[in-house]
Amino acid sequence: MNEPLPNPVVRKLKSLAQKLEPVLALGKSGASDAFIKSLDEALAQHELVKMKFAAFKDERKTLAPQLAEKTNSHLVWVVGHVAVFYRQQPDAAKRKVAV
Repeated sequence: MNEPLPNPVVRKLKSLAQKLEPVLALGKSGASDAFIKSLDEALAQHELVKMKFAAFKDERKTLAPQLAEKTNSHLVWVVGHVAVFYRQQPDAAKRKVAV
């Protein structure tokens, strides 16, 4: 599991995430391998990803940490039916989110 992000970083990521539209929606098929691959690709491209729970809304608080662990990302925030994930781009030249 990743080390927890420092509070100032979490606050900055939350403020950046408020302006984002959800990139993915967890639907009827659930957290399948294909969905996890899509989330992983979105994190590689955007670093900060907002995901909407279209289905499995009652399980969002248990599913979100599992998704973060499977994609080796940080769960920044779960609010309402939305979760925000962050994974820093390893290549400094390609980073889009400055934290």
